[in-house]
Amino acid sequence: MADRKSFLLRIDAGVLEGVQRWANDDLRSLNAQIEYLLRDALRRAGRASRPADSKETSTEPDPSTDT
Repeated sequence: MADRKSFLLRIDAGVLEGVQRWANDDLRSLNAQIEYLLRDALRRAGRASRPADSKETSTEPDPSTDT
């Protein structure tokens, strides 16, 4: 498991309440939901770092190779 660091987050009360509701709907803790949102935003922006030993493997055939 990766090292975790703690930090204080100042956030608008309405945003916090919305994220807490979302976390409850997804059966996640508030912390896990915030991490999920940040990781998703990093991935979408092309800024997510990948561990060197992690390789994407898929059991699904590549549809671009179908003839």
